[in-house]
Amino acid sequence: MTALTVRELLRQPEPNDETRDMAIFIVLSLDTIAETIDPSVAAWEKRGYWVKADRFRMEWSWAKKRADEMREALFVDDWAAVAMSAVQIAQQPQIARIEISPKHRMGRPWVGAWRRFKENAV
Repeated sequence: MTALTVRELLRQPEPNDETRDMAIFIVLSLDTIAETIDPSVAAWEKRGYWVKADRFRMEWSWAKKRADEMREALFVDDWAAVAMSAVQIAQQPQIARIEISPKHRMGRPWVGAWRRFKENAV
């Protein structure tokens, strides 16, 4: 769903409530990905697959950095920086290689994300 949201964000002609929803949805998705990296590689490390674990960490190390960049830009309404972050996220191989059918049934998972974020932050 992150790939779908990034692509939809990049199609938006101007910032509005929906783009704010999209941006925070991407930030929260990338935060979740970043939080799951170490637990994901724990089993490999227990078995001594250090190289595999390190490779996985390196492949996903961008997630936290991009989430932080987009979050910071979003909170100061720097939409040029939000767009640049979205472009950088879209170019990551883990996102870029995802194919989404034009007839997908994922809907719009970002709707209301900003409101829910603000409610949980208080």
